[in-house]
Amino acid sequence: RELHAILEKARDVSRDHPVVISKFVENAKEIDVDAVARDGEVLLWAVCEHVENAGVHSGDATLVIPPQRTYLETMRRVRKTTEQIASSLRINGPFNIQFLARDNRVMVIECNLRASRSFPFISKVLGTNFIDAAVRVMTGRPVENLPEGGSFLNLDFVGVKAPQFSFTRLQGADPTLGVEMASTGEVACLGKDFDEAFLKALISVGFRFPLGKVLLSTGPIESKAAFLRDLERLSGLGVEFYATHGTADFMRENSLPVSDVYWPLERGEEPNALTLIEKGGLDLVINIPKHFQEEELTNDYMIRRKAVDFGVPLITNINIARRLAEALERLDPTGDDLEILSRSDYC
Repeated sequence: RELHAILEKARDVSRDHPVVISKFVENAKEIDVDAVARDGEVLLWAVCEHVENAGVHSGDATLVIPPQRTYLETMRRVRKTTEQIASSLRINGPFNIQFLARDNRVMVIECNLRASRSFPFISKVLGTNFIDAAVRVMTGRPVENLPEGGSFLNLDFVGVKAPQFSFTRLQGADPTLGVEMASTGEVACLGKDFDEAFLKALISVGFRFPLGKVLLSTGPIESKAAFLRDLERLSGLGVEFYATHGTADFMRENSLPVSDVYWPLERGEEPNALTLIEKGGLDLVINIPKHFQEEELTNDYMIRRKAVDFGVPLITNINIARRLAEALERLDPTGDDLEILSRSDYC
């Protein structure tokens, strides 16, 4: 039904131009490799894992080093492919490769013969200046103090880079993540493990803890099912849930307490999602985009936009929501669980 609606719109715009249909790899992990090579030989390399599944621009993605949920065999294939590409292109300087990985199958999205925006991040976390090394290679000077191969896998701490958005300054913009970059900054944090670094990064970009009241609209049934265990985690922490119809019904069917709210387009019906946001008191809005039917698009957009306009932290990616629930089950960000240390204490 969605496809028919989209094709009809394309027909109305122009009958003279064909429609291109691309097949996307779904539920795949995206991996970034930043490296420096001399005459095709890789001197430095580091792998960052995306928390979000592939489909989110790397500038908007939450990056983790060292990787936490990537198979060892996938890492081996990424390393081998990186070396093959560097050798074939005889790369002399910095480069970045973006990979798709699913079930240990590794696919190359693109290779950029330049430094990426994650070069400063990995340099800070690893304590190795990748830019300095790249400049030395390009100017024919020796690269000194090279770390042992695979040193990023030997870290006893974790670095997380989270995006910072400025949707409040973009009137009417839809605050969702996609293939086009929307972030205007980023924050990098270190922790003894992923959960600690992740929570520190979220606090740094404006999330507030503890979570008291959360408004939910968890998308298609696949997302609802995937998020069920995490809803149980949050419920066990005393979080009070408000949810739109489909999500509320799903939660009740699974014995989770929830208060119903009406969609924005159900005007005059209270409690309405927009009214709930406007009145304040919400600590978080989780809105996972669903189908591309006009009514659903409008309802979801209005909730996301209202959350941004009223300064309520917003999550639109199911992986981020799940990692948050897992982290909060282990750590209390309002207590002493998040250790405040200087970078030199880690590196």
